[in-house]
Amino acid sequence: MSQKCENRHAFINRYFPFLIWGANLNRRSLLADFMAGLTGAVVVLPQGIAYALIAGLPPEYGLYTAIITPIVAALFGSSLHLISGPTAAISIVVFSVASNVASSVTGNIAIGSSEFIGIVLTLTLLTGLIQYILGLARLGSLVNFVSHTVIIGFTSGAAFLIATSQFKYVLGIEVSANSRFFESWWTIINQVPASNLYSLAIALVTLFSIQLIKQVKPKWPSMLIGMIIGSAFCWFIQGQDNGVPLVGNLPDMVPQLSLPPLSFELISALLPGAMAVAILGLVEALAIGRAIALRSGQRIEGDKEFMGQGLSNIVGSFFACYAGSGSFTRSGVNYDAGAKSPMAAIFAALLLVLILVLIPSITSFLPLPAMAAAILLIAFNLIDISSIRHIFSNKEETAILLTTFIATLTMALEFAIYFGVILSLILYLRRTSKPNIIEIAPLSLDDNRNYRNVERFNLNTCPQIKTLRLDGSIYFGSVDHIQDAIMTLKPEAEPQGASHFILQCAGVNFIDLAGKEMLLTEIKRIQALGGQLGLSGFKNTVLDDLRKSGYLDQIGDQNIFADTCDAVAHFMSSLDKKRCDTCVNRIFSTCP
Repeated sequence: MSQKCENRHAFINRYFPFLIWGANLNRRSLLADFMAGLTGAVVVLPQGIAYALIAGLPPEYGLYTAIITPIVAALFGSSLHLISGPTAAISIVVFSVASNVASSVTGNIAIGSSEFIGIVLTLTLLTGLIQYILGLARLGSLVNFVSHTVIIGFTSGAAFLIATSQFKYVLGIEVSANSRFFESWWTIINQVPASNLYSLAIALVTLFSIQLIKQVKPKWPSMLIGMIIGSAFCWFIQGQDNGVPLVGNLPDMVPQLSLPPLSFELISALLPGAMAVAILGLVEALAIGRAIALRSGQRIEGDKEFMGQGLSNIVGSFFACYAGSGSFTRSGVNYDAGAKSPMAAIFAALLLVLILVLIPSITSFLPLPAMAAAILLIAFNLIDISSIRHIFSNKEETAILLTTFIATLTMALEFAIYFGVILSLILYLRRTSKPNIIEIAPLSLDDNRNYRNVERFNLNTCPQIKTLRLDGSIYFGSVDHIQDAIMTLKPEAEPQGASHFILQCAGVNFIDLAGKEMLLTEIKRIQALGGQLGLSGFKNTVLDDLRKSGYLDQIGDQNIFADTCDAVAHFMSSLDKKRCDTCVNRIFSTCP
């Protein structure tokens, strides 16, 4: 009966987690969640509009995403404080994927048109399905293949792209939405003399206001207040009469049921991009959820978070939402505001619905240059300068960062992510294919169990027994390097060289089939030359694998030792006594 209850609890926790945390709600926690939700609604209002513009969508679609996505993610996700919805990085990738498909597959469709919105909704549905399937299959570890450096490089590149897309509003000039990065900047530079000074002034006032409020009152909604000041300044200088465009009214309606177009051709064209959006969204959500969990003490379940994010995008695609993920800003604000449960995210979404229903004209006097200024700050905050500084201390990580960054600026964004991941894996395989192999010897005659690096400690070595320490796994990528290291010490034609070798394997975590074959080959080769190769210090898990695969019998117990001292003692009886008599090193306590 107890086992049946445990299984039932595990099932509910995995598929219906809101039933677990919902049972612990009380009046005090609900009040705290409501106040946190109120703060969250104020924060997400300008962000939702801004991110929709980045994604090439009408502003209301950002708010729709900020309503539906966080509710579903809160109900079915793992984190108690993570707030999902539209994000800057996801928005720019959605725009890239959808615009590429709109221009190349389905014909020349205008950005922001109903056909373009249909492409975005289908992309959202595919993204959610991929995320949910990954969670259902317990493949949460897949996001670990997307290194932190790749994400830093990608988000930095995305920040430049986002900023570039907004300069046309800041300067009041015309730049094609389909222009590439360098092409856009060439157009911007050429049109600087034709800039609308009213637009530039509004953008600068908004930027200055947001930054000033951040410094003076960091807990205030600086972006919202800054845009209000920018709107007031636009009214004061009569910006609209001087060519400054406004965002306009929001539709006085809540998200309504919509069906994404599901043609085979469209799905095939969107699938590679959907995979990139799904992976990026999951990486964002997990990273943010775990960062908040370090402060709250909660444990994040990756697979359950995958399913929550997936369901939020699946459901969202049928309610005019585009792909969302976890937001670091809104999640941090939510936790700092005292949220106790995911109800805070639900309250924020419901309050946003009230705004749409009661005051849809809230954006009617909002100038696009003020919105662009806020987006420029969002883009700047995407650049993690501290992490970049640390990355530059490592050549390989720097190569990954710069390659991903440049690929983001010059390629389709979904392929830039793949490119960075592939380069990370290549460099990882390159590192692991050359494990550290050093010659070691006893530190002193009195301390014969303490082996150290011969070169670093300037130690004497035995002319007949060479001891190597291997730090790394023995697999198909590293077998050549390991074999070369052994053959360098024991060439085919050098009778006066060392005859016996000990490979200390305490640092070996696993050995694949190619590695096992290589060890067997080297043991037989050295035996044919009159010597012996001993393997010492294997972990029990590695020994169990060798035994299970049948290679332990082929290698032979006589070649495997518990530690290096046992191997040395075993080899002593088979050394050349004449060479021992003339040896002056005598590094082993068992030397004659």
